[in-house]
Amino acid sequence: MAYERKPRGLYFEQFEEGMALETQGRTVTEADIVAFAGLSGDFNPMHTDAAYATGTQFGQRVAHGLLGLSIASGLAYQLGFLDGTVLAFTGLEWKFRAPILIGDTIRVQVKVTKKREMKAAGGGFVSFDVQVVNQDEKVTQKGEWTVLVASRPEA
Repeated sequence: MAYERKPRGLYFEQFEEGMALETQGRTVTEADIVAFAGLSGDFNPMHTDAAYATGTQFGQRVAHGLLGLSIASGLAYQLGFLDGTVLAFTGLEWKFRAPILIGDTIRVQVKVTKKREMKAAGGGFVSFDVQVVNQDEKVTQKGEWTVLVASRPEA
């Protein structure tokens, strides 16, 4: 027996410029940093060596910038607005503004900034202004993500 998985995400036509969403929070742990170092091969001591990190401008270990971006992507996906309708993640511009420390709780704020229909691709491009904020409302990372989103199927 085959099961059909129906998308719960929004189709291209359902996105509106100005639409804003916010994720739940997620606390970044030492285990996250260790796992990401192992996965990525990035064992920079500012992430993995507590004694070394005390001598840096941050005074302690910090999460990898790309770990923050990866968590942000996962948090955004968990909202469900792209589940089953995103065709491709096509680009990003990204800035790292402040460290994410062990124990910080981050969440993601997403706002639709642009839409461009691409019928030949089966949908259109949607651009989002994305901010990663910590428990103190400080923006730690920000930028623009662009995704190709499927058009609503014809009935």
